[in-house]
Amino acid sequence: MPENQQIVLDNRPASEATTDNFKLLHNQPPALKDNQVLVRHHYLSLDPYMRGRMNESKSYAVPQPLGEVMIGGTVGEVVESRHPKFNPGDKVVGMGGWQLYSVVDGNAPGLLRRVDTTHVPLSHYLGAVGMPGVTAWYGLVKIINPKAGDTVTVSAASGAVGSAYGALAKARGCRVVGIAGGKDKCDYVVNELGFDACIDYKEHKDYVSLSKALREACPNGIDGHFENVGGMVLDAVMLRTNAFARIAVCGMIAGYDGAPIGMTNPALILVNRLRVEGFIVSEHMEVWPEALHELGTLVGTGKLRPRESVAEGLAAAPEAFLGLLKGKNFGKQLVKLI
Repeated sequence: MPENQQIVLDNRPASEATTDNFKLLHNQPPALKDNQVLVRHHYLSLDPYMRGRMNESKSYAVPQPLGEVMIGGTVGEVVESRHPKFNPGDKVVGMGGWQLYSVVDGNAPGLLRRVDTTHVPLSHYLGAVGMPGVTAWYGLVKIINPKAGDTVTVSAASGAVGSAYGALAKARGCRVVGIAGGKDKCDYVVNELGFDACIDYKEHKDYVSLSKALREACPNGIDGHFENVGGMVLDAVMLRTNAFARIAVCGMIAGYDGAPIGMTNPALILVNRLRVEGFIVSEHMEVWPEALHELGTLVGTGKLRPRESVAEGLAAAPEAFLGLLKGKNFGKQLVKLI
């Protein structure tokens, strides 16, 4: 069997996560048993939700166990199989974690899925045509449920979720306004992703200033918003919401280091009769086939051109992950393993 490399969570962060929280191990994958599959990972997905799992406190997912491989989505190739439905050479997506190889039970539902790379690059199955894309689809379609002509907004607009959200919303005839950090990201959101406008939150010192910029970009108010960040961004958006606006809450990256996130004007939930709903996309597996079909079509036809930030080698994963939490990535953050 080939040598494997793994990154495990060695200790929990006291506040801000650091590279010292992780440890790189070398070992060998176990020999395959009946119905098991050995997968060589090509790419590893890095996602903000992983930061919450590093804490021992209650969250929407169980904490990452100490001394075990960091959880994470992977795409790769079957190199050995003792399962009749998987063959060497098959391209697959799964949750192999921060390691080069994984041994997967081929009978376990949802753990391993073959993918077609004819029109969709393999790496996109971790982004636009994977969990982030389905996250955007669910928040837009099932919670915001816009009609043509509505104005919808999204924070972290240049990221994997935000970019898919924009393409899905434009396909439904919406005016789409993004919020991102930096001129380069905002230019990409408008010029490459086709958003109607994008606001650089770094140009605004407080939520009042950001809200004024939103008023100019959304002259008819905001009918739906997808939240990835929280804090100042959400406060600014709420000031511009129309009556009966819907807010889908997917992430609160502003508070992933444990600091409480305040809400400046919670009375607006009542005043504007807002629907504010948090969701976890893994709890809605019934929508994945429909969502993935639409997302794959958007990518395959060039209507969604997702951007990727790629770190090289497993050892680069911790630093790339910490950079993701600070917004240093541009598009979907991946680690290339082969």
